[in-house]
Amino acid sequence: MLIRTFDESDLTAVVALAVDVFGPFHEKSFRPVVGEVIFANQDADWRADYARQIPDLHAPAEHRRMAIAEAGGAIAGFVAWTVSPAARNGEITHVAVSAAHRGAGAGTALCEHAFAELRRAGAQVVTIGTGGDDFHAPARRLYESLGCTPFPVVTYYREL
Repeated sequence: MLIRTFDESDLTAVVALAVDVFGPFHEKSFRPVVGEVIFANQDADWRADYARQIPDLHAPAEHRRMAIAEAGGAIAGFVAWTVSPAARNGEITHVAVSAAHRGAGAGTALCEHAFAELRRAGAQVVTIGTGGDDFHAPARRLYESLGCTPFPVVTYYREL
């Protein structure tokens, strides 16, 4: 598996991967829990949100970077992170691995790559967040296997 810097030519494939990987969360986890009114208000445009958001994840001049995992000539996953050199901390904002490449170490390789890049940029601490629902259980296992310490946060939604 090759881990490399994001290139603009990857954009369409990365957006499609994000939609494929995170679609079940939006439609089968979040939507049924919060209901249609809250879903429509908070998350109904999630596919378009990825199309708008992903191009901004790689802006090196603004300390935002993205790396791609390639396996067999195909994009197997991606990781995105930000760094605040002055504060000496960073945040991994996105980790996604295609279904075909899960369980083969792609997530670990992507996170370790981001950790190394964050260290090179002067970060001493990194944060990475995920959900507490069943969909995100594999992500929690990955992050804990990498030595990350969980801190519980709860978000409440209410229809008015």
